Amino acid sequence: MDNLLSIFLFSLVMTITPGPNNIMILASGLNFGIRKSIPNLLGIAFGFPIMLIAVGFGLDSLVTQIPGIHLFVKVAGVGYLLFLAYKMFVTTKQKKLNQGAKPLTFIQAVLFQWVNPKAWVMIFSGIGVFTTSTDMQTTTLILALSFFIAIFPCNGSWLFLGSQMKKLIKTDFHYKVFNRTMAILLLVSVIPSVFK
Repeated sequence: MDNLLSIFLFSLVMTITPGPNNIMILASGLNFGIRKSIPNLLGIAFGFPIMLIAVGFGLDSLVTQIPGIHLFVKVAGVGYLLFLAYKMFVTTKQKKLNQGAKPLTFIQAVLFQWVNPKAWVMIFSGIGVFTTSTDMQTTTLILALSFFIAIFPCNGSWLFLGSQMKKLIKTDFHYKVFNRTMAILLLVSVIPSVFK
């Protein structure tokens, strides 16, 4: 296939740029460390390609036939992201993290992809740009594999960055500023997707 390099570059750019997954994994790296955040990273790595394949193999036709599904997903996604932003915003002290707060589990991260507006934009953009009616399924599988490969270095670098921020963010005030900034960025990262 002639556009393999283009597909992989697309996957890298879309995965490394700020969005809900990267902001969540960055905050998880700071608040919980790399080891406890690995299920979150694996949930992204498996969840997003599974979603892409599902859409590429027919879910898109269901969304076309029943437009309300797309609206429901969008509203549910924005609502869930608002909830996550709120939880980040109110976690202002490091000690609160030891009182029941946990990073996203593997399953939560997999399910999070379905309410992540940027994930929908990435999928529809990739399928729209790189597939044709004659190679839809093959190209969808290549896109899914490309994203699977790209997620580890791209989202992984955000996780590593978050874990390294522990050296700089040590006081409750620093945690408050960081978590509130991440909450605001999470909301801002959704705005372009919501109006598409």
